[in-house]
Amino acid sequence: MGFWRQARAVARKELIAEIRTGEVLLITAPFGAVVLLLIPLAIGTDRPLLTRIGPGMYWVVVLVFGIMVALRQSAIDGPPQRDLMGLLGLDPAARFVGQAGATFLLLLLFEAILAPVAGALYDPQLSGWAWPALLALLPMFAFGLALLGTLAGWLTVSLTTGRSLVPLMVTPLSVPLLLSATQALEGLRLQASITGWIVLLLTLDLTLALVCVLSARSLEEAAR
Repeated sequence: MGFWRQARAVARKELIAEIRTGEVLLITAPFGAVVLLLIPLAIGTDRPLLTRIGPGMYWVVVLVFGIMVALRQSAIDGPPQRDLMGLLGLDPAARFVGQAGATFLLLLLFEAILAPVAGALYDPQLSGWAWPALLALLPMFAFGLALLGTLAGWLTVSLTTGRSLVPLMVTPLSVPLLLSATQALEGLRLQASITGWIVLLLTLDLTLALVCVLSARSLEEAAR
């Protein structure tokens, strides 16, 4: 099997496991929507304030619950599964790409579910041209977060407290992603230029992808 066929096979395995459990769609996404609903209840009915903080609240909730999605994906493969894939000669880089790809799709689905909820609650008042730009922001943020979550899962796979350490690793590393996405969405709301933030997001995503793929084999050997 070629590299991309291996990656697709791994991603398919991860997505089938999610379809069988429905953890992201039936548990994590509704929980995130409830959190978005609780924030206006705690702040009150100050519409200008909610409109101003809405973009930031949306990305923070996506980040926090996106880490839960990445955690769920990193916990699927136990030592027997990793040993089996090693015996089958699966390319570590292809396995990483497959796992990150499956996590990316789940995070994108999670973002798509929460976006209309956030729009109804916070009324960001985006103009018509801003919606296509927002549709470009969602996959870029999901891609970077998926890479970080998968990387943290691989780094902590050999530790007994690995799942507990993943949020501690992902949260500080995701600050540039969170800042770029928040400022870009705020710029869309204010009808300002967001080119710089888009370029920063793309740069972060491409850098993360390159580092993760190149270090996949070393990470797998260190976990054995």
